Amino acid sequence: MLKTAQYLQASGHQVLWVSEPPLEGLISAAGVPFAAIAATGWAWLRPPPADLRGMNPLEAMFLRYRRALDSWLSEELIPPAFEAILNLAQSRGVPDLIVTDPFLSAVAFAAEKLDVPIAVAGWVAGQPLHEERLHAVQADLSRLSRERIARLKARFGVRGVNFSEGAAPAVQSPHLHISYFNRAWYQADPEPLPQTQFVGGRVDLPTTPVPQWLAEIPQEAPLALITLGSVFTGDLGFFSWAAQAAARLGMLPIVVLGRNPIAPEKKAELKAALPAGTRLLSWLDYDHVFPRLKVIVHHGGMGTTHRAAVQGIPQVVVPHAADQRAQARRVAQAKVGLNLSAHQVRNGQLLPALRAVTTDERVLANAQRLAAELAALGGKARAAELLTALAERRA
Repeated sequence: MLKTAQYLQASGHQVLWVSEPPLEGLISAAGVPFAAIAATGWAWLRPPPADLRGMNPLEAMFLRYRRALDSWLSEELIPPAFEAILNLAQSRGVPDLIVTDPFLSAVAFAAEKLDVPIAVAGWVAGQPLHEERLHAVQADLSRLSRERIARLKARFGVRGVNFSEGAAPAVQSPHLHISYFNRAWYQADPEPLPQTQFVGGRVDLPTTPVPQWLAEIPQEAPLALITLGSVFTGDLGFFSWAAQAAARLGMLPIVVLGRNPIAPEKKAELKAALPAGTRLLSWLDYDHVFPRLKVIVHHGGMGTTHRAAVQGIPQVVVPHAADQRAQARRVAQAKVGLNLSAHQVRNGQLLPALRAVTTDERVLANAQRLAAELAALGGKARAAELLTALAERRA
């Protein structure tokens, strides 16, 4: 989304990025005007209980799904975010279009209240799911999500036009969904709804200096990135197992923990379990690091999966909840990597998985082919064209 915003800004459009204050430095440095609001409705969750791996598998799965639901559909956090967006529109003017990611429910409610169309970036508009096709744990979460949305609709006095129907409601624009993949990426999925447009993506050359820690690593060193994104950062065993597997194959591990707080004693235990030479970070500049990667081990988050695909990097995906399982499945279906369960990780499958995706010529060729196909769709330029057309219909 940020690269699309930069492209729109450079093309002469008025763009305003709205988020919580911690993002202001990053967005402003990218040349995009920024407005801070106190809350967006997204919940930055604390790490899961330390005994998660000792729980009953169904209980552990429910906890992971519940944490994912709480992150984007919190009845405590969405109302103040809803009011903050309305107040911003009152002070800065009502926009012609709001572009959002698929997990900011407050935006979906506020846009309807403002009578402004939304476009969802980074997500297809999918066919509604039927409850009889859900597992028991998923059905429980389906009921919870529908109940929460119903209460929030009543509270805000809206109809919920920016949410999908069916057993798994989600933020859904009736006008435009932009996917930064291609149609083939969703080869095993039902046909998406017609408002979905596939724009792929392209690699841009970095415009900032190389971070010092990265510049100190010899160019010929094969690098393995290991990350669980920004939510599921408490699985410290995953980080150490993946780093050890990468090191045994002659790669230098880069472990990115995210910015969720980790108890000092737990962080000390992790450091002791990491192989010598591992770089341990809380945040990463993708533009500089990804061109140097040999492989990535991650959770299946949309942004991380996309960047690896655009860069042509083989992937090992260990999903933890929600859409991550679908992304992991698509990585395997595209034959650009492997999809491992947490059980497989605990049983030592990271090492053979890493060996396979970094040495199989078919996987490496598939990853490069996918990157070329995504680049051919136009990326941010095509996304900007679609957004401009929708905004002009409103204006």
